[in-house]
Amino acid sequence: MHDIEPYFKWREKYIASEDKQSPFHGRAYSEFYFTNKIYNFVIHPQWDDFGSPTLYLKVLYVNYDLGVMMIELLGEWNDAINNDIMILRQELIDTAMDCGIKKFLFFCDNLLNFHGSDDAYYEDWFEHIEHGWICLLNTHDHVSDEMVDTRINYFVHLGELFNGVFWQKYSPEQVLLMVESQIKKHYNKELI
Repeated sequence: MHDIEPYFKWREKYIASEDKQSPFHGRAYSEFYFTNKIYNFVIHPQWDDFGSPTLYLKVLYVNYDLGVMMIELLGEWNDAINNDIMILRQELIDTAMDCGIKKFLFFCDNLLNFHGSDDAYYEDWFEHIEHGWICLLNTHDHVSDEMVDTRINYFVHLGELFNGVFWQKYSPEQVLLMVESQIKKHYNKELI
């Protein structure tokens, strides 16, 4: 896992450590010292620790005018033991919402597992982003299945319409347009 780096080709558009509104502002990164780990596996030092022992992230893009935040995930999302959603809300999401972010896009290509607890934090989050959304791209089938079993799919867009997206080929603005188009399809599908 140490060779899985966060996506870096959007750095000319956004760097969280340079964003004064980011909880990661001023953070310095090493290219050589691998100190963070998931279980017994060290991970690349560019990933951000937000307080979970099994889940790391990288905020790849934020546009305050568009109200969007794009986050790449690595590891295991564990609400059952670690209450990762609570930590994520406290350490990143609530601050972002206070800054006007209402659209949250998570790249889940490297999200290896999900262990659910209940949907209360997701419901609360959803209710606080009027005219916004939460979307998970490229979740593995077993991850999606567990999320559906936990019922967070009522508050988060995920699944078939949002999988198989080769987002790395596009700019963040193009990815946003694609995702919003899929969300409209998702809503239309639910209305039929």
